[in-house]
Amino acid sequence: MYQATLRIDSDTPYERATAGSDARIELWCNSHCDLLSIDGDVDDDVFDYIERTVGVYNELRGEHGRVIITGACLKAHSDHNVEPYLEANNCLLVPPIRYEGGTKRVRVLASRSEDLTSFYTDITESYDVHVDSKRAITEVFADQPLLSLESLLPSLSPRQRETFTLAYEEGYYEIPRQTTTTELAEAVGIERRTLEHHLRRAEQKLAEAFVGLL
Repeated sequence: MYQATLRIDSDTPYERATAGSDARIELWCNSHCDLLSIDGDVDDDVFDYIERTVGVYNELRGEHGRVIITGACLKAHSDHNVEPYLEANNCLLVPPIRYEGGTKRVRVLASRSEDLTSFYTDITESYDVHVDSKRAITEVFADQPLLSLESLLPSLSPRQRETFTLAYEEGYYEIPRQTTTTELAEAVGIERRTLEHHLRRAEQKLAEAFVGLL
């Protein structure tokens, strides 16, 4: 089997809600409703869209975001679905669909490499598509058949990923430290306190993801 991770620009309300921010929306689509996990600050327009289109069946609010169960499946109310392209090319969607940085990120599974290629060819006729990764699946695990390093990693926002990667590359985590948050903030072009916030959130997510594996 083969799996590809792609970013698709399709101008949906969820993509617009995450554009220019560190917000992230993950969607698990069901035939009768959707489950949405929303991390970070999202404009109220997206909640108005959900309420107006299918309604909210249930909602849980926390310190960093929300979990929403919609009153019906939103797919029937959108013209920007990947499912027709998947079906036409014998491919499967591996949930969730992730919206971040103004784009839609999907994982696609196929039995044959050429099916992924044909899926990509078809969908690029309608949308701008960027391939993040493509790999063959060679291992099977009882509790998670599509287990990969990617599936173990937490979902960092684009800015969290950028600041953490830069901090590591510039020696922030070396002993002694080779740089400061002030210098990192200048390199990114943001305020020091803003950078420290993104860095702490990235560190927290990584710690929570891996502490159980120690």
